[in-house]
Amino acid sequence: MEKPAATDRIERHIVIQAPRDRVWRALSNAEEFGQWFGTDLKGQTFAPGQRVRGLVSGCGHDNVWFDAVVDRIEPQNLFSYRWHPAPIDPAVDYDQEEPTLVTFTLKDAPGQGTLLTVVESGFDKVPPQRRLEAFRMNDGGWAAQLKNIARHASQ
Repeated sequence: MEKPAATDRIERHIVIQAPRDRVWRALSNAEEFGQWFGTDLKGQTFAPGQRVRGLVSGCGHDNVWFDAVVDRIEPQNLFSYRWHPAPIDPAVDYDQEEPTLVTFTLKDAPGQGTLLTVVESGFDKVPPQRRLEAFRMNDGGWAAQLKNIARHASQ
């Protein structure tokens, strides 16, 4: 019997050819995060409970905001935040929806590399009319963003 497809979470992994402290800095420094993620977070910092917000660039949608509340920071191990996936319709009040949780974890990999895992969970609580599209967009988005951080951190 075939296992049903997971609809509540996206999980992606990549081994980055860079030391763990370098990958951690790319994740945990808000301005540097913005550089590889494609959002302007200049002058902002990540701290638990703090909201960060910046205009997104390069995704083909005008006036889309990266808008997240930092959840947890465990230096060189875990960084997480909550946000509303695929907030592309200016007519929708996304603050009325329950956000998903994005969690990055780091582990050592052979050859001084770093295994980076990203999990976004909570899609089953996204309103049904936009759940599948948000999941589809973010599934492809995380594949691209892991390549972006790998390129950024290994320079």
